Amino acid sequence: MQTKPQQHSFEAALAALLAAAPMPKAGQSVPLVAALNRVLANNIISPIDVPPANNSQMDGYAVRSNDCTQAGAVLTVTQRIPAGKPSSEPLLPGQAARIFTGGFMPQGADAVVMQEACTVQGDSIRVNEAVPVHQWVRPQGGDVAQGSVVLEAGSRLNAAQLGLIASLGQASVALNPKLKVGLLCTGDELTEPGQPLPMGSIYNSNRPMLTALLQGLGCEVVDAGNVADTLDATQAALGELATRCDLILSTGGVSVGEEDHVKPAVQALGELNLWTIAIKPGKPLAFGRVASTPFIGLPGNPVSSFITFVMLVRPYVLKAMGARVVEPPRLPVQAGFEWTKADKRREFLRVQLNAQGKAELFPNQNSGVLTSAAWAHGIVDVPAGSLIHAGDVVQYIPMSALL
Repeated sequence: MQTKPQQHSFEAALAALLAAAPMPKAGQSVPLVAALNRVLANNIISPIDVPPANNSQMDGYAVRSNDCTQAGAVLTVTQRIPAGKPSSEPLLPGQAARIFTGGFMPQGADAVVMQEACTVQGDSIRVNEAVPVHQWVRPQGGDVAQGSVVLEAGSRLNAAQLGLIASLGQASVALNPKLKVGLLCTGDELTEPGQPLPMGSIYNSNRPMLTALLQGLGCEVVDAGNVADTLDATQAALGELATRCDLILSTGGVSVGEEDHVKPAVQALGELNLWTIAIKPGKPLAFGRVASTPFIGLPGNPVSSFITFVMLVRPYVLKAMGARVVEPPRLPVQAGFEWTKADKRREFLRVQLNAQGKAELFPNQNSGVLTSAAWAHGIVDVPAGSLIHAGDVVQYIPMSALL
């Protein structure tokens, strides 16, 4: 059992968390409609070509390009091919087929001419341009070739990827299990939204915020509910979560010397390491276990809780679910602000991108000002001891990559 705080850099804390993340359990088959944000257990290998045959990109006429080497060719229209109704008739020299977007090309045709480039003359058309081979034709397998790896195991599925899997004819997909996360928010000063606010209390913003962050990652959240602020109640809640969950996450009560029931309750049931991390906001963090279930304790200030979650807990959760990519991208953008208060800690500043693509700073970067995180388009990662002047290139992390 360890209570003395350990000093960590951001990199060291992240490395320690990732090293401790467990391997995901065996995959399970899940319908595509329930697979958003989940992690692939296996590679997706295409059983078919997409598209399955050459087809038209345009409404127009399927032709033989050799018949249309110069503008003015007159061709007889012999068939009509809407999407979904392929033709069994070959296209002979001197013939054209009326075809619509998505219609399969008839045998013998190797190009499409748009209807706007044709003049209808009874049962014939005059082609008013030269037509190169393969014009406006989507080739068989041009999107996906049969047998190719479409998505790799460890991919966290977004809407476009779900559409891609559906285009292969798959109605379900093998996914790593959801991480079941127990959430514990304690503190006598916290009142749940919707209730009258007593003197000296604040509304509990961390509970819905962390629930949303976890659900956005594809986790199943087990909420401990309103736990009485006593050691016995806290210990009982933690013990119950440990039997049901893959991870327990709490907020508040991890600062050094703070009188709080979470710390002694975790220590009584397992092991707790208190960390001070050289970041701002979010210095205090606790990591340990309740029985055999991993435990992470976040600071109570809402912005500190948000930042430590997206920068440290999020990568841990993604790795535990088997995701290949767990850290967000850092993009170079120009600063549209001055930062003249260099800190010995690494800082994560909340910013918006203006119309010129420059990062503009929220005026109040205090760890209790949750408006800064709600307002921000992203975060600027400022190395310890750094000053920033307008026009400097800074490392920008889009908020969309953290949610």
